[in-house]
Amino acid sequence: MAGLGYRAEMNEWEVSAIDADFFEVAPENWIRRDRTPLYQLIDAGRPIRLHGVSLSLGGTAPIQHAFLKDVRELMRDLQAEYYSDHLAASGDAHQLYDLFPVPFTDHEVIRISDRIREVQDVLGTRIAVENTTYYTNIGDMSEAEFLMRVVERADCHILLDINNIAVNHKNHQLAELQQFLSQVDMQRVTYMHVAGHEFDDRFGLYIDTHSQPVENETREAALALHQQHDIPILLEWDNDIPSMTTINQQLSCLKTSISM
Repeated sequence: MAGLGYRAEMNEWEVSAIDADFFEVAPENWIRRDRTPLYQLIDAGRPIRLHGVSLSLGGTAPIQHAFLKDVRELMRDLQAEYYSDHLAASGDAHQLYDLFPVPFTDHEVIRISDRIREVQDVLGTRIAVENTTYYTNIGDMSEAEFLMRVVERADCHILLDINNIAVNHKNHQLAELQQFLSQVDMQRVTYMHVAGHEFDDRFGLYIDTHSQPVENETREAALALHQQHDIPILLEWDNDIPSMTTINQQLSCLKTSISM
């Protein structure tokens, strides 16, 4: 099963011609707005999953209960069973539209897991948290250990981003992809993200641009996990959106079996 992150550029595409089994949207873009395009996806048999960008679970501002009530209403309206956000900070006084890392420390495990519990109490359901890219960070433990300790204490799910693990390894020479994956409880993973990234000479870093085809290692790791654990895969392509033909080719590659 392969899904696709739905973007405004796709509004004019014929839904039946998109080779995606489900779609993912940012709830922030659809609260108190015309949801006709999403209803059309649902009517075409393509379920919707919600992936947010503004909870700022790693921030310090109070959790926005009014926003969460809007999310709860949106989930009911769209019959969406999944809601996720990032294990990162995205601004407190203002939404900064970027993701900032949190230190991998015992203190942050407790603080952030408490915030996730609060979110789940308001929504009345478990959420998933996504492992993110980071370009610098500090801490007393590995990213994989931090992720697992947070989700176990919060009793939440994981949205496992395979591309983010690959980008962090390239930039920091820490856990390789398979080493990271071996530490993740796959029973907690709701689905996976894959995407493309590129090297930026200005910073000397690989940047999580979501504007390139999925790398073979990322694709093969996701396919292996799908075969082993029946975990769906979702393609993110957020910038320089290509043609539907290219998107469909990428989706087809996420449905192709590999040798085990």
